[in-house]
Amino acid sequence: MAYSEKARNFYQGELRDIKEGGLFKEERFIQSPQSAEIKVEYPSGAQPMDVINMCANNYLGLSSHPEVIKASHQGLDDRGFGMSSVRFICGTQDIHRTLEDKLTKFLETEDTILFASCMDANAGVFEAVFNDQDVLIADRLVHASIVDGMRLCKALNESYKHSNMEHLEKKLQTYQDARFRCIVTDGVFSMDGDTAKLDEICDLAEKYDALVFVDDSHATGFLGKRGKGTHELKGVLGRIDIITTTLGKALGGASGGCVSGRKEIVEMCRQRARPYLFSNAMPPVVVAASNKVMDLIMGSTERRDKLENNTKFWRKSLLEAGFDIKDGDTPIVPIMLYNAKLSQDMSRDLYQEGIYAIGFFFPVVPKGQARIRTQISAGHDINHLERALEAFIKVGKKYNILGKTKDEIIEMYGL
Repeated sequence: MAYSEKARNFYQGELRDIKEGGLFKEERFIQSPQSAEIKVEYPSGAQPMDVINMCANNYLGLSSHPEVIKASHQGLDDRGFGMSSVRFICGTQDIHRTLEDKLTKFLETEDTILFASCMDANAGVFEAVFNDQDVLIADRLVHASIVDGMRLCKALNESYKHSNMEHLEKKLQTYQDARFRCIVTDGVFSMDGDTAKLDEICDLAEKYDALVFVDDSHATGFLGKRGKGTHELKGVLGRIDIITTTLGKALGGASGGCVSGRKEIVEMCRQRARPYLFSNAMPPVVVAASNKVMDLIMGSTERRDKLENNTKFWRKSLLEAGFDIKDGDTPIVPIMLYNAKLSQDMSRDLYQEGIYAIGFFFPVVPKGQARIRTQISAGHDINHLERALEAFIKVGKKYNILGKTKDEIIEMYGL
């Protein structure tokens, strides 16, 4: 059927309403490697500007590390560009298994399986492991990819109030007749930057004979004294049954993800996880670079230590300047604005001041919870953060939000 004028007019109207509301998402074109300072073309066709990047997932600053780039070149030369196949046919090289072994050792689990992304890992693991006899009990703020993965599974989908252990315990009590109960949570919640109460969750899991699933994408490589993740930070190494995480953030920032945990669960994913069985294997160039990343982070904590110090500096400086930020101790530091248009206006003004930071609003975050999410990197030096702080204060003064409470900001700008 031809694309009708009715459909065209409808969607043009929808897009026009989004633009008129000041909520149209515009892509910025980066003309440099991903680093603390980047060259950005915005809007399209404009003269590129050099700006400080305050919103990348490049937590350890490894996306453009010379040793990682060198390893990727070597992987390309030695093993080719792509696998042209899925893992169980002819898509597995020895370097894939090497990377899985390194991740298993680093995360202190029993086994690991690679996926093209953590989104694929989350899409595959639940259906491979659980069925209609089981119940999945998820924190209400888990990542969208977890929600999608749970929906693909025949298990009953349940939830508990964010980080509310009393509510979680009630749900566990309710479903004692299920074959398996699995508690599902992010390690670090990517929009707010807070961490799951994994120690309490593991205690409840043991009390009520439940499994524990953690997506640790925003923690692997830098949380905990050795950077192993939220399970190290919370003292529950060896107590998490299923960990999914990404290679696309702190671990080089390219692509790839994994399921790591109990060996039987990992093997079930090898046998039944659809994204694993029906998607091409990770390309050798990414695998080779990721192997180098694992060597770097297992050999030294220097980068995660610098990240920790940068995070403390940034959080303290924003609070002293009078910004309303979310509590936490992770490199994800949301500056709360509550009004969607305000988040977009401030983002544009910050760009003119040489700071690249994006406004988030519904449906990325709940309505009335608009913000600019800043993310700190080991690639940042203190002078980067000082320059960024100066710009944030200047723009914050323009919009009269410094020292203002949530209610005062909402009174000025609305939700």
